[in-house]
Amino acid sequence: MYTPAIFAESNPDEIKRLIADHPLASIVYTSDEGVQAQHAPLIFDGENRLIGHLAASNEMASLLANDSQVLAIFSGQNAYISPNWYPSKAQHHQHVPTWNYQKVHIYGRINFLTDEKSARAIVGKLTKHFESVANGINAWKMSDAPKEYMDEMLRQITPFEISVDRVSAKSKLSQNRSDTDYNAVIRRLESNDRLNETHELVQRMKSLKKS
Repeated sequence: MYTPAIFAESNPDEIKRLIADHPLASIVYTSDEGVQAQHAPLIFDGENRLIGHLAASNEMASLLANDSQVLAIFSGQNAYISPNWYPSKAQHHQHVPTWNYQKVHIYGRINFLTDEKSARAIVGKLTKHFESVANGINAWKMSDAPKEYMDEMLRQITPFEISVDRVSAKSKLSQNRSDTDYNAVIRRLESNDRLNETHELVQRMKSLKKS
């Protein structure tokens, strides 16, 4: 990922937040069939391990050997930025359209865990995490489903873990603009009809301005 120093996201808490709030990752890999990508929600299990699962019939598990290199891409919010939003445009007109966004790239090695114990453990952790976010004290539990049904569902997935080798994160948020133009972008995003789609970008821009 091309990341000029001014756009590099180095705050570990912000990186963790981006992954937690946008867990559906694009998992990119190469095989004999070329470059491919699959999509799966991932969570951290410890500091340097991501976990997830695929359908048992998903080709990635058959195409990749254990310890193969993969890239997991997490995408935060993004927004188009118009040159018309910069007050300095009226002075020199030397602006063009751009895009603000946040991304996290995690490089690591994947291992598929084919035993029933691992499948149950990983699904249990994923379920507990996402259900607590979605339903709180009313969270669905694996034990809510009939045992025979859950056993069959577990046979239809392939759990995996990704051991993290390197993390690269980018917050491209108009940091290369003057304070006047920077603040103007914040105001326009705040007044945008799609505010819910840009709220995170605005909050991060405000925190960068304070730091």
